Order: sequence, then structure tokens, then C-alpha cells
Amino acid sequence: MSLTDTELVEQANTAFYETMERGDFDELSDLWLDDDISCIHPGWPVLSGRGEVLRSYALIMANTEYIQFFLTDVKVHLAGDTALVTCTENILSGGPAEDGGELGPLVGQLVVATNVFRRTADGWKIWSHHGSPVLTETDGEEDENGPS
Repeated sequence: MSLTDTELVEQANTAFYETMERGDFDELSDLWLDDDISCIHPGWPVLSGRGEVLRSYALIMANTEYIQFFLTDVKVHLAGDTALVTCTENILSGGPAEDGGELGPLVGQLVVATNVFRRTADGWKIWSHHGSPVLTETDGEEDENGPS
């Protein structure tokens, strides 16, 4: 039984996150198109081109001891040789420990992402990734009962 395009795109999207969890930079590099790619990490400027985008992932991987993605609300939209995936990244991550321990404190983060894929001879490749933080009600809001 051969997989549908939707299933192949879902596999490519899952592989993107699993590769980041493993910290496999070479495999991550292979998942991206060779040209004209872009990426927006939460709070970062637009990164354009293969060099800039892959450098950002090398930097993230070098400074993240542990990361796990729980994807929810995954939706795949196909238009010919282009696929758009939207999802919610429920991220659990931890950086290096401060006092020589094994792992720093774990931090949870909620990010909504749009991943754009293009069909190639080698399968579906990432063309663009855009992650945007989901702000909780307490982020940036002042206490209504506080001083006026």
C-alpha cells in the first residue's frame, strides 16, 4: 500500500521535529530544500537562505540539552507540489545545568507553527518554517487589582 501525499507530508513534518529532538544536525540539513529557504523562530527576525537558516539550528542544538515536541492540531493542506502544515508545538526543553548537574530546569512553551513543504525528486522538503509564541493570559498583562 503506497502512502498518500498527505501521509508523506505528515511523515516529513514529524521527521523535522524528531530530528531536532535527537539533535541530528546532518539529518536536519537533509530535510530542507537546497535553495531559497526561510525560517522564523519565535522572537527572531526572518532568516533567509540555507546558510543562515541552518546556522540558527546549529546554534539552537548547541545550546539545548533536551527538547521534546508534542504536536497537536496538525493540519495538512496540499496544493500541487506545495504543502502547508499548521500545528501547535507543545515544547518541553532544558538547557545546560548551571552547577555542573546533568540538565538545567525544564521549561514548557507553546508555539504555533506553519511549515511549508515542496515536493522534490527526493520527497517532501521543508521550504519555510514559522513559529510564533502563544501568549498566556498572564504574559504582558498587568494585574487589574494592582496600583492605579
